[in-house]
Amino acid sequence: MVHRVMTDALAALGVIALVASGQFNRYVSWAILISLGLALVVRESWQRHPALRHLDTGILLVVIAVQVVRIVATDASVLDVLVEFAAALQIIRLATRKGAAHDQQVIVLALLHLIAGTVLGGGIGYGLCFLGVLVVAPGALVLSHLRREVEGNYRQGARDRTGLPVDVPRILRSRRVVGRSFLAVTCLLSVPIFAFTALLFVIFPRVGLSLLLLNRGHTGRMIGFSGKVDLGAVGVLRSDPKLAMRVEIPELPDPPPPRLTMHLRGTALDAYDGRTWTQSETFKRPTESDGGLVPIERYPDPAVDPVMRIDLEPIDPPVIFLPPNATGLRLKHRGQLGVDAGTMAHRGPEGELRYQPTDERGLVYDVFLSRKRAPTFQRLPGAERRRYLELPRDLPSRVVDLAQQWTQGVDRPADRARVIQEHLRTEYRYDLASPSGADPQPLDHFLFESKRGHCEFYSTAMAILLRAVDVPTRNVTGFVGGTYNRFGRFYAVRQGDAHSWVEVYLDGEGWMTFDPTPPADAAPKSELVGAWAYLRDFIEATSQRWDRHVVGYDLNQQVGLLQTLTSRYRRSGSSGDLSLSRPRILTVAAVALALGGGVLYWRFRRTRRGREERRADAGRTPSAILATALYESLEAAMLVQGVPRPPSLPPLRHAEALELAEHPLAREILTLTQVYLRARFGGATLSEDDSRDFERRVKALRGAERRARAASESGLAASP
Repeated sequence: MVHRVMTDALAALGVIALVASGQFNRYVSWAILISLGLALVVRESWQRHPALRHLDTGILLVVIAVQVVRIVATDASVLDVLVEFAAALQIIRLATRKGAAHDQQVIVLALLHLIAGTVLGGGIGYGLCFLGVLVVAPGALVLSHLRREVEGNYRQGARDRTGLPVDVPRILRSRRVVGRSFLAVTCLLSVPIFAFTALLFVIFPRVGLSLLLLNRGHTGRMIGFSGKVDLGAVGVLRSDPKLAMRVEIPELPDPPPPRLTMHLRGTALDAYDGRTWTQSETFKRPTESDGGLVPIERYPDPAVDPVMRIDLEPIDPPVIFLPPNATGLRLKHRGQLGVDAGTMAHRGPEGELRYQPTDERGLVYDVFLSRKRAPTFQRLPGAERRRYLELPRDLPSRVVDLAQQWTQGVDRPADRARVIQEHLRTEYRYDLASPSGADPQPLDHFLFESKRGHCEFYSTAMAILLRAVDVPTRNVTGFVGGTYNRFGRFYAVRQGDAHSWVEVYLDGEGWMTFDPTPPADAAPKSELVGAWAYLRDFIEATSQRWDRHVVGYDLNQQVGLLQTLTSRYRRSGSSGDLSLSRPRILTVAAVALALGGGVLYWRFRRTRRGREERRADAGRTPSAILATALYESLEAAMLVQGVPRPPSLPPLRHAEALELAEHPLAREILTLTQVYLRARFGGATLSEDDSRDFERRVKALRGAERRARAASESGLAASP
């Protein structure tokens, strides 16, 4: 039973590691998990049924045929098909296994699945599966080898001391070998295995993406922030809790604000035709780079500029998000060795930046912030000013009249922007399902009819109204901000935090950010309190550390780790810092003493238990020991005859119950039971002749049914 449980656990961990890699789509993942659950609950008696002898071969051929058809007739990826076949092969083996030899195949497949999970995924889900395999694998391997040896040795017709065939199932059910101590020791083997694995991991960092290039990210890339926004086709923006990025903010107050508005800019659009925003220019050119630094409009100063770190999940198009006062970047792909930002980033229209993805692991980059909080984009050539003032040809005149009415008597562009922003925030209602999207003139309908809409309507309204009063504007899409993660000390920005706002060009200042959406509706919406929020923050923080320190472990981190250890060693060796190292030394000593005490206590308990068992055996006479072995052979004979003794029923009670039931073998069973009881507990001596007589009578009991059946068959044959 223990072997089966451990083998099942190992197989399940291997399959889950494949599913957690994200290589399968949602439906295939659920199909694999459900099939795995059904395979695990198949009873062993069903697996040995003669009618199902060739079931595994038949199912395997069907699966192979289906996968071949998928490759030939569809555009399915060969990698996807192979990984799905590997998972199906394990499920088939689990459902149709017979004996320890098949269980060893299950273990080998599970280990191969774990390796494949390393190549395909490597996320926190894989990490948990890996830790589970470390604990379960030693016990499963030892028990598998032990079981196969037992089954192989006794399958060749071995007999016990009474001359009867060895009861292999009884041996496999025995707890004399596989007890708590055995299981504890085998599972503890995972500790040195883990230590050795961790040592290899630290010594040999990941120096390239290698097979990780096979990872094609079937977890789904975020979609959005392209060069087009249609007011009539914008869906529900604020309902997706999936993590988009993690943002680490420098110089946070204590305590940090639970929610923070950052306006992380992705794409800007300058042309509006009455329904759709687009970019009037289309170009793509590599950015400049100097020592790994990418300037935006000027080079940053790494020595003094504050640094914001952004850990971006995969997104399509691969847009780089920037706060309103960024001066430059330092880019690095997950798992990449060194920094080569000059070949990674490209500049597009309206200050848009994109990266060149080399895998499906997103991007980690540092953003240098202006110390004076100056806007990122400060220039607008006179020749380009006109396109930021263009209005749709069929724009209703009352839209222009409304802009002039709201800004009457207001001369400065900045004041006009604030006035229009305030009108939109206070006189209009936020609504994700705005009816204005279906109107031929969505902006006009929003301003004068429905007066409710989502952020795209607010930003479009402000941009067009300001253009109507000669203030250059452009529409911006990105993420509004995030919620603070108490464990990871970063702000979690989710896909539901996608937002739209306006950039207004002010002479002498540059492109300034304005957000006309009501602040309560534009703020991040993630829950801050409750058990779910607490668990969510813990999982996301753990995932970040795993991605950064395990998946992203490279030569740079190895060098940094060695430098940290070296500096700590030097500080601890100096006379001024000896007091700082003493608490650590005491902590290590206390842990070592606790572990040593635990080991000594365990050895003491084990030694005392062995002494008690030997003392108990020493109190038994040779006849009592022989009687016990003889009665075990009698129990095996009773099992053959269909009258086994229940474990809760004493031997004498069982024999008397058979006699009361007038069983034909009851008198012989009662006589042999009394012989056993007199020798086991009455002090009677069993001679060699008595032992041989007992064994002979047990053999006669086992053959009684065969003789009776043969006699009845001969009687039937002799009758006319």
